[in-house]
Amino acid sequence: MLEQDVLWTGALQEDVPGHPAFRATWLRMAAMLHQNGSPVVLCGTVAPQELEPLPERVFFADVHYLALVADNETLRARLRARPAWREWDEPRIDEMLEFNLWIRGQVDSIDTTEAPVSDVVTAVEKWVRSNLPT
Repeated sequence: MLEQDVLWTGALQEDVPGHPAFRATWLRMAAMLHQNGSPVVLCGTVAPQELEPLPERVFFADVHYLALVADNETLRARLRARPAWREWDEPRIDEMLEFNLWIRGQVDSIDTTEAPVSDVVTAVEKWVRSNLPT
């Protein structure tokens, strides 16, 4: 399992919608790990249309998307509680709330609004296992 922020540095932070250089590098790294036949789980905020058109997408037969979502009040409170260095100002929070509502209709999702972390972890593990090749 990999968190996308490990690659969020330098030239990969270009100010282009969808961050294609960052996303392509992310997929290339996953492809290298996937070469041994093990599945790779990438964690981070991304929409399918940011990965699907990239040339690196061909490295994978299947890509499955899961969104962890919450109601807007809960999500707003969680984002406001993050450390200042994460730079979650009100316009950025509003943008994430719009994304939160949009993504629910696009991919599988798990509502984390009232779920204990252990239940969310169990649900994510079950979802990942259900998408593994048999």
